[in-house]
Amino acid sequence: MSQRKPYNHKARLANYYRSMLRSNHVAVLDIDHLELQVLVDWKHARAIGNGREAVATAVTEMPHRWSLYLAALCRDQLGTAYMKSVEIAPQGIYKAAQLAETVEAYCVELKAGCNPYHFIGLAWLAIPAEITLTEAQAERVFDAFGAWRKQSEAA
Repeated sequence: MSQRKPYNHKARLANYYRSMLRSNHVAVLDIDHLELQVLVDWKHARAIGNGREAVATAVTEMPHRWSLYLAALCRDQLGTAYMKSVEIAPQGIYKAAQLAETVEAYCVELKAGCNPYHFIGLAWLAIPAEITLTEAQAERVFDAFGAWRKQSEAA
């Protein structure tokens, strides 16, 4: 007769959190120039409500392998919005609080590659799973949260 596996609460909780984040398509959205940072459903481009403490705990308390989509948001002289973007998958496992340090070097490089007269701001999506986003998916999320508005328009 095989021996029963011992109960491991920590591993069970980690599996529960990972599956909850995957099924709810959770991502952290940060739009620097609007000073906005929220949890979003990246697949349906909507915010995750305040009544979802378990989702917030799953994102902040557990370390994850992240997929980051960074974008420099721009608007040309004709008023057409566009973005220059890069998708990265940092090596290692990070908590959500450590993401800002990871993203900073890439953001400086991305901003340097933009026309300063067209530049509006930086935005990034951090997904706690190894997923790749298309430019259209990321643009839909950024657009849903008003990323192409300037700080003065948002106030």
